[in-house]
Amino acid sequence: MSEEFLVELVKIRADYQFGPGAGEALTSRGIRVEVSRRTGKPRYVYDSDGRLLATIRWNDGFLALTLEGAKLLKSHFEPPQLRVVVKNEVRDFIKRGRSVFAKHVIRADPKIRCGDEVIVVDEEDNLLAVGRAVLSSYEMLVFNSGVAVKVRRGAESEDKPERVAEDVANS
Repeated sequence: MSEEFLVELVKIRADYQFGPGAGEALTSRGIRVEVSRRTGKPRYVYDSDGRLLATIRWNDGFLALTLEGAKLLKSHFEPPQLRVVVKNEVRDFIKRGRSVFAKHVIRADPKIRCGDEVIVVDEEDNLLAVGRAVLSSYEMLVFNSGVAVKVRRGAESEDKPERVAEDVANS
């Protein structure tokens, strides 16, 4: 597969998954798509500086965002798109990679469905984490218990940077 084809593939998948314009936002700095040596399938999306933006999930082909990828999408889309807003009082826990509980959710993009990639922010729209929605946006706002977002990476997670790709692949 040519590099141009892979870049176009990422753009199309991002637009489908996150909404129109997401592909342009993710590729705005230029990207490089790494292909798995074992399977020959596209696997990792890096920006031109070598920072991991997303992993292409093997089971469904969707993008699993890293914090760098989330920053690009967050700057491109106006609130509330792609966002789950949590109370400021729990932001430190979320930054460290803890799950988001429904009782702490203040607002959420009405389009969020269970299984969607989401960006977790505080009340001032500061990036706290990225993860996968366990509940729909409606359920996040109505339920008083249970996990709303399974956080993959918090803004202050202490894991080594080289583990990011591995963590995303396993989520």
